[in-house]
Amino acid sequence: MTKSNARTGGQILIDQLVAQGVERVTCVPGESYLAALDALHDSPIDVVICRAEGGAAMMAEAYGKLTGRPGICFVTRGPGSTNAAHGVHIAMQDSTPMILFVGQVDTGMREREAFQELDYKAVFGTMAKWAVEIDRPDRIPELVARAFRVALQGRPGPVVISLPENMLTETAAVADAPKVEPAATWPAPADLERLGSMLAGAKAPIVVLGGSAWTAEAAKGIARFAERFDLPVTTSFRRASLFDADHSHYAGDLGIGPSPKLRDRITGADVILLIGGRMSEMPSSSYTLLDIPVPSQKLIHVHPGAEELGRVYQPALAIQATPAAFAAAVETMKPAAAPAWKGEAAKAHADYLAWTDKPRELPGSFQYGEVVTWLRDRLPKDAIVCNGAGNYAGWIHRHHRFHAFAAQLAPTSGSMGYGVPAAVMAKRHHPDRVVVAFAGDGCFLMNGQEFATAVQYDAPLIVVVIDNAQYGTIRMHQERDYPGRVVGTQLKNPDFALYAKAFGGHGERVERTEDFAPAFERALASGKPAILHCLVDQRALSVGKDFVPQAAR
Repeated sequence: MTKSNARTGGQILIDQLVAQGVERVTCVPGESYLAALDALHDSPIDVVICRAEGGAAMMAEAYGKLTGRPGICFVTRGPGSTNAAHGVHIAMQDSTPMILFVGQVDTGMREREAFQELDYKAVFGTMAKWAVEIDRPDRIPELVARAFRVALQGRPGPVVISLPENMLTETAAVADAPKVEPAATWPAPADLERLGSMLAGAKAPIVVLGGSAWTAEAAKGIARFAERFDLPVTTSFRRASLFDADHSHYAGDLGIGPSPKLRDRITGADVILLIGGRMSEMPSSSYTLLDIPVPSQKLIHVHPGAEELGRVYQPALAIQATPAAFAAAVETMKPAAAPAWKGEAAKAHADYLAWTDKPRELPGSFQYGEVVTWLRDRLPKDAIVCNGAGNYAGWIHRHHRFHAFAAQLAPTSGSMGYGVPAAVMAKRHHPDRVVVAFAGDGCFLMNGQEFATAVQYDAPLIVVVIDNAQYGTIRMHQERDYPGRVVGTQLKNPDFALYAKAFGGHGERVERTEDFAPAFERALASGKPAILHCLVDQRALSVGKDFVPQAAR
């Protein structure tokens, strides 16, 4: 609907969000954008009130991962915006569409260091795809529509929009912008011809899936493509839900500490088809799997952003295309003859199953690996699993198996505190799906206050807190590099089960492996947001090996 009567800037802004199909926003309220909050009162948009700006921004980023449309977050100026920077940084490194709206001081007070004043173009200039301040209400439709395009087109990412307080109360008569449908980039016929030729001449090719701008249908299309060419397929760090783990061509997760056999497949490949991803530090094992600037393997790089093609690795074939467009374009491609690598995909899948099947025994009475494999068999295939950062995530990446599209919500940026806010958004958006968040004890308390948001919105997620009373990842590095000189990593934790109950949720303490399954079933049956506080031996620092901690100094 087009509106041309005079409206306040706040009303124009919210009308643009409605026109763009926004269904929910996250926020921590602030006086700097009261006019926009007032306009939300009568809008059809679901407003999710959060307890801290970092959690609100992470929820919006998770929405972008779940839907492919920009997650929307509102925060106030100054400390509100810097708190939200966590989510913006995740959105940038994870290539997630997101728009952060930040209240700003009155335009007549700029450059005086007014109350909580910041220059948001400077603050977010290297962290977002675009940062802009709207100084006139009649420009809101233009700049918001542009923000959606910037967030969605090319390599997706975050946009930050600053909203001066007086601009939101001023009026203008201006028409709404139409809904933005991002322009897709498609492979050229010559690209597809070269792709077919390079695969025809290959002896040991492999496919790597990563990045964003995927759709469920695109993921299925690439699976069909892999079947026709009998190609092994791996997913990059924290993108495991792009390919069904049960698929006979799945070779595993190319993340931190990959399977040695999978690593060998990458280094021994003669053709690598990289779709959507960037092979950044984590999936490339700190840039050691591919030579820079020219890989020894023939790299075919498919990416929607022209600036990413050849940024680090010079590809033998660069294809600027979204994953969805590429998947549609190769739908009818077939090998000219039986592939020289026939049977390798089945071998790669067998290697993956062997690598992920049984967890090693850990010190202590709580076997975390056994819990993850129990959940792997117990959870519905469309369950959404979330996590933040920390060594505890290693067991999820190695032993859990993802099946449904967008079933994994985790930050490739390695930001702590992500799991709980992401789970809140996942449960709010998919109330009928089981949502489980894993968090270390250090990770949980960075955004654990959003458990209150889950209770407020009756979002019965389950949080599995893995408590080893330390910042385990850093402790592991200390034990390796500075043995006997532990400092700054020991933690004194609350009773997280009581924490859950204090907010009105369900909480249980789990100290033995055999107690986890019944506790999980009770948590699920409670119909409440729940926390399972699981006590892990301090020596169980890594999915790969134990470390024997020395006394803290």
